[in-house]
Amino acid sequence: MQFLPGAQRMKDADNYTIHSLGVPSLELMERAAKGCVRYMKEENLDLSKVMIVCGSGNNGGDGFAIGRLLIQEGAFVTVCMAGNVSHCTPECKRQMELFDEAGGVIVNEFTSGEYSVIVDALFGVGLSRKIEGVYADIINKMNESDAVRFAVDIPSGISADTGNVLGKAFRADITVTFQKRKFGMEIYPGKEYCGRIFVEDIGICDKVMREDFHVPVVLTKEEYKNLLPARNEDSNKGTFGKVLVIAGSKGMSGAAYFNAKSAYLSGAGLVRIYTPEENRMILQQLLPEAIITAYDSFCEMELCSLLLWADVVCIGSGIGISDTSRMLLKKTIKNCKVPCVIDADGINLLAEEREELRHVNQGQFVLTPHMKEMSRLIRLPVEEIKKDRLKILEQVTAWAECACVMKDSRTVIGAKDHRTVVNCTGNQAMAKAGSGDVLTGIITGFLAQGLPVYDASVLGAYIHGGAGDLAREKKGNYSVLAEDLMDHISAAIKRLEEE
Repeated sequence: MQFLPGAQRMKDADNYTIHSLGVPSLELMERAAKGCVRYMKEENLDLSKVMIVCGSGNNGGDGFAIGRLLIQEGAFVTVCMAGNVSHCTPECKRQMELFDEAGGVIVNEFTSGEYSVIVDALFGVGLSRKIEGVYADIINKMNESDAVRFAVDIPSGISADTGNVLGKAFRADITVTFQKRKFGMEIYPGKEYCGRIFVEDIGICDKVMREDFHVPVVLTKEEYKNLLPARNEDSNKGTFGKVLVIAGSKGMSGAAYFNAKSAYLSGAGLVRIYTPEENRMILQQLLPEAIITAYDSFCEMELCSLLLWADVVCIGSGIGISDTSRMLLKKTIKNCKVPCVIDADGINLLAEEREELRHVNQGQFVLTPHMKEMSRLIRLPVEEIKKDRLKILEQVTAWAECACVMKDSRTVIGAKDHRTVVNCTGNQAMAKAGSGDVLTGIITGFLAQGLPVYDASVLGAYIHGGAGDLAREKKGNYSVLAEDLMDHISAAIKRLEEE
């Protein structure tokens, strides 16, 4: 797994490496600078006129070290010392002296000019305050330049903890980050400001990250592959689970179809759809493999019988906000003894009937809200959630003792006593009606095959995004539909199997 630390954990890792392992801070700085220069050369950047903007912290020290090494390569380098010299860290002060000794030019004011490369070494990952005033003006001028924009460790103004813009941020074409990608670099808008990201190993020990389960991660392909449920040859449809899909309302048969077919395509053995009578005929035509059980009105006895039949349940997609759907959700939550995925209108109903959340505490429920649904559920504005989505996710999963797949341009998955996983598959072409219903079906299909709720959620999000990436390769950014996502589920799973 790849750790995605925030500012504090990265600082802790730095301190452990320096003070416990005895690696001098200046040595780490030299390694960082050498890595940046190497990437500049590998990317064939024009180094004829380089402007480096430095702050007074260690990020500024990295910038001065980069400047000195570039001078040794024959580049013409000017450093704008934008920070307060009297506040320089010892490392930054020493690197500034070495840069001066190498014949570097230091100015105190950034002026617009014809630069080939502008290097941002203004603020590092530790920035937590809003950038305003002179610093904001400097960043504006840097962003307006036609030069290649190169960020050292993280673009100044991007929060390493949240990915949010702290007032004003540098827009990099290339970012070289040290040791680990930071969480804020994988979450939008931070990811957009980073441009192409390269990770340079400078020898910082990750012990503190391994020991802290609050540090989120990105899983490797091998780890995802190991999550795939076994498919033994001596098996039958019952071996791979019976799925009950409680979905759809009058005029909303598509949601039930996406749930059910996606569960089948993910490996479930038998799928039954419980839906209003009006949907029976179209669903039988669309998916003859499914069993259709239809209702005209709510019947608790029938629902409980179906819940006893099922090995896994998903509920909520397209069920609407009616009295019948409320009763379906309440009784399902109360009587379900098997893993259960709650999606879409199911989450909206939970937001109205928050006392029902007390039953979602058996470690077998999965919630799949997008940001607006999460906002309704916890009664916080979307903007507040995005200020610290990791904290919100941990609070919800600890409180409800469930797994939660919080959908966004970067989906994050969490569960009590588990690391938060950032899913890096998927793309903007998937932003279409029905996409979430497909995800719910995939997770449900993996649950049917015996995966725990956390594993099924993590793998489901990965395969869903992988199917979206394959669909975009074929149809582009504009024309991918939920049906196209389903068409590529098998290819996404097969690709993972064979890697």
